[in-house]
Amino acid sequence: MKNVLIIDDTKNIRLLLTKCLEIEGYTVDSAADGKEGLEKILAGQYDLIFLDIKLPEISGTEVLRRIRTAGIKTPVIVITAYPTVKNAVDCTKLGAQAYLQKPFTAERLLTVLRDFWQKEADSVHEFEETELMVKEALAQGDPDRAVDVIGQRIKGHMADSQMYRLLSIAYERKGDGELAAKFLEISRILEK
Repeated sequence: MKNVLIIDDTKNIRLLLTKCLEIEGYTVDSAADGKEGLEKILAGQYDLIFLDIKLPEISGTEVLRRIRTAGIKTPVIVITAYPTVKNAVDCTKLGAQAYLQKPFTAERLLTVLRDFWQKEADSVHEFEETELMVKEALAQGDPDRAVDVIGQRIKGHMADSQMYRLLSIAYERKGDGELAAKFLEISRILEK
């Protein structure tokens, strides 16, 4: 069962999201402002966060910034009644995975959720496939091919520490300890 946190200052939105998510089998917690939401994120363990952009106390964008700075990588779906390009860019840079525009229906919510989890599953599958191809190339003594495989696939996974760990291994096998060390350091930074 997945744990979800809803951070929204509109009671009816929290209730709608809570009911829809509980029907789908999620355990749901909620917060009515950014300060309370941030405290719950820092104290709890959530599989997904729904985060309104316009919140009292601390804005949703600032909550997202603070949790990313703290190294919390929990997926975030941004909720907004005021979609702007600036908000979209800011939130995407901070790692928001999807958007849910107000007003929304239960059907729209479920569509966004299904799409989100499908993208997550596809990403995991793509990484596993990449990892197998890299291991195969390395087992055959072809670290150049391993580097090429990662280079082709890393674009969709630029913030994935595991990709950089694979690059580190491949460059180590190529005999380039300096690049191997750099990619290992990037991997460690991204894991924080």
